Amino acid sequence: MNRDVIIACDFATGEETLAFLDRFPEGEKPFVKIGMELFYAEGPEIVRQLKARGHRIFLDLKLHDIPNTVKKAMAVLSRLDVDIANLHAAGTIEMMKAAREGLTRPDGTRPLLIAVTQLTSTSEERMQKELLINASINDTVIHYARNAKEAGLDGVVCSPLEAGMVKEACGKEFLTVTPGIRFADGDRGDQVRVTTPEKAREIGTDYIVVGRPITAAADPVAAYRRCVKEFVG
Repeated sequence: MNRDVIIACDFATGEETLAFLDRFPEGEKPFVKIGMELFYAEGPEIVRQLKARGHRIFLDLKLHDIPNTVKKAMAVLSRLDVDIANLHAAGTIEMMKAAREGLTRPDGTRPLLIAVTQLTSTSEERMQKELLINASINDTVIHYARNAKEAGLDGVVCSPLEAGMVKEACGKEFLTVTPGIRFADGDRGDQVRVTTPEKAREIGTDYIVVGRPITAAADPVAAYRRCVKEFVG
C-alpha cells in the first residue's frame, strides 16, 4: 500500500469545497475526505461531483448503530463509489461484520472499510473518567483494532502515535489512517494525540488525514505539497 495524504475538506458548503479544490492545477487531484458537516449539508451529490472531477474520496461518516441499521446504511453508501468508508469500532464486532456485508456490492467489490478506535481529541484521562474505559489508551486502541481485523475490516483510524503498535498487533497489511497531523511549526488546535507528517512516515502509517494545516494555510497548494514531501518523501 502506497502512502498518501488525504485532505480533510471540512467545509460548510459544496461551493466552498469546489472553490478550494479549484486552486489546484488541473492535473493535481488530491485524495479528499468528506466528513459529516459537508455530507449533511450537500448530500450524496457532493460525492458524485468530486468523483466526476477525478478525486479519490474517504467518506468519513463514522457510522455507529445497531448492526441491521448500519448494514442497510452501508448498502446505500456502496452505490456512491467512494474509496474508503468508516464506522466506530465501539459498535462491536457484530456491527462491523454487518457493515462489511452491507458495503459489499453484488459483484463482490467494495470500498475499503476502516474502524475508528478512539478519536484523536480524546485523552487517556478523559477516556477513563468519562467513558469508564479503565484500560490505557494504547491497550484500548489495540483491542479495538484486533476486533476490527476479526470482523474482516481493512484497517483502523487511530492517532499516528498508535499506528506502529497497530501494525505490530494486526500485521503490516492492516491499514492505519491517521488524523492528528500538524506541521512542526503549526498549531495543535483541538487535537490531543498528534505528530508531524515526517514522524508519521517514520512510524509507518499508510494514510494521514490533514485538515486545517492545509485548508487554512495562506497557500493551501504549497502546504499540501509540503505535507506530501514530508510524508511520502
